[in-house]
Amino acid sequence: MTKPLVADPERPRPNANDRPVTDVAVGVLLLPDGRFLLTSRPSGKVYSSYWEFPGGKLEGDEGVIEALARELHEELGIRIGAAEPWKVEMVDYPHALVRLHFCKVREWSGVLQMREGQSYAWEDLPVQVTPVLPGTVPVLQWLAQERGHTGPTHHAT
Repeated sequence: MTKPLVADPERPRPNANDRPVTDVAVGVLLLPDGRFLLTSRPSGKVYSSYWEFPGGKLEGDEGVIEALARELHEELGIRIGAAEPWKVEMVDYPHALVRLHFCKVREWSGVLQMREGQSYAWEDLPVQVTPVLPGTVPVLQWLAQERGHTGPTHHAT
């Protein structure tokens, strides 16, 4: 397994050698024109106001797609259609070690409702919103590779 992406390496990691891995389902919602949905992290959460792809933790014995469907309905008020498992990335944040399961989502129903008080933006490369959550950066790079985009993927913070 490749080494995890280390976010904010200068910040301490309590119990660094004995942290459980938290599995998170993440949706990369794609419009036909190629734009993708980013949402801001709600106030009161770690990294509040940072922009990310929406999703959340797997609960109990949920599968990735099941958790993604639940989370996107809870956070955004939408019901997803088929979701395509895409890539997995480990990210070592100061507060948690997370395994992000990214899924492409091209079909959904309902109107976006920001049920946690977050903001949203339909973005293209390079993304205009800042700051971008560290775990989001690899996804922007993967999208750039797929699209043959050679410029920056986001504005550095």
